Amino acid sequence: MSEIAVNQRAQQVLKLLVERYIQDGSPVGSKTLAEEYRLGLSSASVRNILADLEDSGFLTSPHTSAGRIPTELGYRFFVDSLLTVKPLDQSSIDTLKNTFDPDQNTSTLVQSASSLLSTITQMIGIVTLPRRNRFELRQVEFLPLSGNRVLVILVLNNREVENRVIYTEKTYSHSELQQAANFLNAHYAGKDLLTARKELLQAMQNDRDDMASLLQTAIDIANKAFSEKNKASQDYIIAGQNHMVNKEANVDRLRALFEAFTQKQQILQLLDYSLDAEGIQIFIGKESRCEALNNCSVVTTSYAIDGELVGSLGIIGPTRMPYDRVISAVDVTAKLLSAALNQG
Repeated sequence: MSEIAVNQRAQQVLKLLVERYIQDGSPVGSKTLAEEYRLGLSSASVRNILADLEDSGFLTSPHTSAGRIPTELGYRFFVDSLLTVKPLDQSSIDTLKNTFDPDQNTSTLVQSASSLLSTITQMIGIVTLPRRNRFELRQVEFLPLSGNRVLVILVLNNREVENRVIYTEKTYSHSELQQAANFLNAHYAGKDLLTARKELLQAMQNDRDDMASLLQTAIDIANKAFSEKNKASQDYIIAGQNHMVNKEANVDRLRALFEAFTQKQQILQLLDYSLDAEGIQIFIGKESRCEALNNCSVVTTSYAIDGELVGSLGIIGPTRMPYDRVISAVDVTAKLLSAALNQG
């Protein structure tokens, strides 16, 4: 960073300006800062500091003589070096705690997390569904359907019952499917789906020359039943899109944002970053590498089941957001969601 960025007085002025702009949404002038915050500096001195900050890329002037607003670089320095995170008020914490009932199923808990994040922050709440491949298999049942279709009933983590329809290479009898299910339950119950699938494929490689019919049937069906390709198409739960409608007047930007939600891929890639990093992740404007989010900030973190990170949650809102409160809301929600999932 430039010298102006590490100057204590310039930092103080930048911090006050960003906070004031987040609060009011109007460009902030030197007179306002000098008179209302008792900096011990004249309006002219503050104006010089603002000019230096603008030259360094931290501020910009939307109109001549209309005050200044933070740039993405200004927000980034504010978040990284100047921000003091405020804890959530007790009423918000109580609301979150009372909502996360460990007896609810995973989908309901995820939906609750998304809705609560949106309600507390008045922005878009988004939560990815847990990665199913990381769920422990408790029991599996196979039922034959017409043609080469098989209904797969998976009991996962003692709380989730998931039904999948798969297409097999051949038609299997009820007896064959029952024997395959018994084999899988005896050998792979208690293991996550990804591990079970890998071990089955390894068994196929080891016994390719002399593979028992039962093992061949189990591998054929489980390879499809446990595959990530069979997960639900709804990869995340989103709530509060109406908040962005209220905050973003540009119709083209809104259209692009909602299209990104529909396409999912870029949003999911952004949320997946949280599974590869620790703590809160903040993407400001173009940092998200998603054009639809160029005028937004995204605050995310991960949640865990049995100590393993399985999903992400966060907030999408304008760059002019109260980062101090949003960060606390995301952090607390992730901890409470993890606790509820682990108690189930």
